[in-house]
Amino acid sequence: MRKGRIILADKHSNMLAGIRRLLEDEAETVLMVADEASLHHALETHSPDVVVADLSLPSSTRRNIAWVLKTNFPKIKVIILSIHDEKAVLDDVMAAGVEGFVLKHRAVIDLIPAIRGVLQGGKYISPDIT
Repeated sequence: MRKGRIILADKHSNMLAGIRRLLEDEAETVLMVADEASLHHALETHSPDVVVADLSLPSSTRRNIAWVLKTNFPKIKVIILSIHDEKAVLDDVMAAGVEGFVLKHRAVIDLIPAIRGVLQGGKYISPDIT
């Protein structure tokens, strides 16, 4: 079922393209951005339902992108993608207030359930966190 608007933010265009193909049947709009400035512009002009952002997306502050997004756009639902499976990383981004945390190596399996879950008001965390 296609509904909602999703913004994908990752500096790796090949990762974005693969995820976009995965989500095209899930959402009415899937936008891709590769940097923080483009992400802010897309957030202000497209009012997405969900942002899926790579944790390693460079930020203009000393905080990671999870903190930047939830500080500047607190009502937007955010799912963080990361290669890091350490509990300390998970704890930090969840403390920022994000709704989901998906490990990149599980994106094909976890991303659609994560998006559906956060759109219904829930939280989602990939099960492989150590």
